Amino acid sequence: MNSATKPWIKSEQKLGFRAANLSFLFGGLGVVCGIIQAGAAARLLASLLHVQRGGISASLAGLVFALAVLARAGLQLRNERGNFELGAAARRRLRGQVLSALLALGPAGLRGRHSAELAASAVDRVEAMDGFHARWVPATGMAIIGPGLIGLVALLLDWRSGLILIIAGLFVPFAMAVAGIGAGIAAKKQFLAMTRLQVRFMDRIRGISTIVLAGRGEDEARALAGAARELRERTMRVLRVAFLSSTALDLAAAAALILIVVRFAPALHGAHELAPTALFLVLLVPEFFAPLRGFAAVYGDRMAVEAVAEELSTLPDAPAPVPPVDIRSVAAQGVTLAFEHVSYGWDPARPVVEDLSFKVGRGEMLLLTGASGTGKSTIIDLILGFLAPQGGRITINGAVLEDLVPAARTRMLGWIGQKPVIFAGTIEENIRFANPAASEDELKDAIRNAHLEELVAALPQGVRTPLGEGGFGVSGGQAQRIAIARAFLKDAPLLLLDEPTSHLDPAVERDILESLKHLAAGRTVVLATHSTQALDLAKTIGAKRVDLDALRYASWRGAQA
Repeated sequence: MNSATKPWIKSEQKLGFRAANLSFLFGGLGVVCGIIQAGAAARLLASLLHVQRGGISASLAGLVFALAVLARAGLQLRNERGNFELGAAARRRLRGQVLSALLALGPAGLRGRHSAELAASAVDRVEAMDGFHARWVPATGMAIIGPGLIGLVALLLDWRSGLILIIAGLFVPFAMAVAGIGAGIAAKKQFLAMTRLQVRFMDRIRGISTIVLAGRGEDEARALAGAARELRERTMRVLRVAFLSSTALDLAAAAALILIVVRFAPALHGAHELAPTALFLVLLVPEFFAPLRGFAAVYGDRMAVEAVAEELSTLPDAPAPVPPVDIRSVAAQGVTLAFEHVSYGWDPARPVVEDLSFKVGRGEMLLLTGASGTGKSTIIDLILGFLAPQGGRITINGAVLEDLVPAARTRMLGWIGQKPVIFAGTIEENIRFANPAASEDELKDAIRNAHLEELVAALPQGVRTPLGEGGFGVSGGQAQRIAIARAFLKDAPLLLLDEPTSHLDPAVERDILESLKHLAAGRTVVLATHSTQALDLAKTIGAKRVDLDALRYASWRGAQA
């Protein structure tokens, strides 16, 4: 186990044991009912086999047995439901932590990580923790409470038999620990195989048209089959190692039963005063090992945690809430954005943005121009808060960007990128995503301002027409208009446009720019583009311009000098 994951696993164990107090209580009561049940059954069997001298009647023993069975069944049912809730609560907590961490990282922090890998973290790895909290934690507590209570009763009745049970019980966790080392390694490899299969499958589904047109369908099908076969083999190895602990438990239980039967063999032949006690101790053997058997059955869940902890424990913590006294916001009337000697680079030796300063106020547009790789999208990411400046500072109405309340910063920012995200759902749902509480009139105004009325009127269900994932069912220009309508509905005072027309034909681009011109009125706008039509539009409204090519050239000349 990685030393970095140990504190995380210990923390989860503490939370799990603290939440499972009621489960341990009801489980302990169930063990007591099991002891009473075994005692009543021993008395009943002694009466039926005529090996009892005196004692309670068979009818009374049968009544106690029946009551103990009913009480135990009720306690087990309650425990099953309670344990399920423990797992569900842990999953909700962990999934919230994972999603908060992914949101805290933002698009920039998640670069280089495949979406299938992220989905596996939020779904599969969190689901793997369900067994840990819903089964392993309760079973661990009962593996101590159950044998402890039963071993104490056995010691009080016959110390030799009690000692036999305790020694046999101690052998079980030792054997399971030995098997668990291999199970942990196998479980980790299984999760890696599962992630590889998910990544490959999602990539191939996304590129299905390219695969078919290239005639590589059969090759990719064979590759997917190989990945699936590897996952199956890894899963079977986990099960094979896990069965070793079950075998050790069965051997220990059989040995304890044989030794106790041999010890009381004379008492079980004919009428003898020790016969009920002997039968009771024999019946306690399966009761003693039942909690240990339950623990062995879920021991793989503990090993699975070690396989997933490395990834879950390395996710960053969600940002702490800002104390009310430190909350900073900006004035509601207009926004002034300023860069003050800002620098940022993925490689410190080669900054993408270096000592950049500009200021753009309400109703003004700033034009960012330059070839690909000069830092246009990086500047947009810095304003969005996805990246933090490595030098200098960014201010909005004089307030440093990092000091603003995240929710307030989000409300004042509107963004339209090169390829707008269109969710699977209706056109209305996609537009309302920016402002779910918007009225019908506000929705209609946004549709009209984005020039979407013609498209909506041509569809059979209007704004309630469903769209496929990624905007399947609309063209690139129509998807961009939906994004513009979304921005109109949000009505943010600061608008960021990152190459909004880069993939459109000239006629559609002209219409989109006209809508964007209307959207930009009265707002602070930062437009990153190399489009000729966009440059012409910016000139007509007197936009400021930052030529990143010229800045980079000047920086290079300064370095040469």
